[in-house]
Amino acid sequence: MSSSFYLPEEVTCNDESFKVFITKEQLEERLSQLGNQLNKEFEGKKPIFIGVLNGAFIFLADIMRHVSISCEVDFMKLSSYGDEKVSSGKVTELKHIDAKIEGRHIILVEDIVDTGLSMNYLVENVKKYNPESVSVLTLLHKKEATKYDVQLDYVGFEIPDAFVLGYGLDYAQEGRNLAQIYVLDDA
Repeated sequence: MSSSFYLPEEVTCNDESFKVFITKEQLEERLSQLGNQLNKEFEGKKPIFIGVLNGAFIFLADIMRHVSISCEVDFMKLSSYGDEKVSSGKVTELKHIDAKIEGRHIILVEDIVDTGLSMNYLVENVKKYNPESVSVLTLLHKKEATKYDVQLDYVGFEIPDAFVLGYGLDYAQEGRNLAQIYVLDDA
């Protein structure tokens, strides 16, 4: 069976060039490791995984394939970027969490944490509903760009402060369907 994943070596998105940064194989290996860790730490706790739309939908779907514990899934949607490459500095909540989270173990799932603005907002917002615990799972963390003190419990990859695309991450809503993560090619 041939692969139908979208895996170009280079891609152009919104007139900018990107090159492979994290391969599909590296992603799959790290997801397996994170899934095993979550299975051990949340065994018997039935957590609710809350994916932050739109970017985290692919990461959340794939991490679910590595989670064997009883769990639930919900989504919320925030915006702090619009169509730009840098955060606007303001978080807007576009879709609320539907699940009842009081007394539950919550795992917030994000594609990328850079300044930490959105995740800081999200953690503080979720805590208002008195969950048993709140954990943060992010695929990518731009440690150099972080301005808000947010505890990241599970990090897929620490990356430099560079613009990335693919595997759910977009540039003005394009590029989410790439099966690897690409970095802006400034060379």
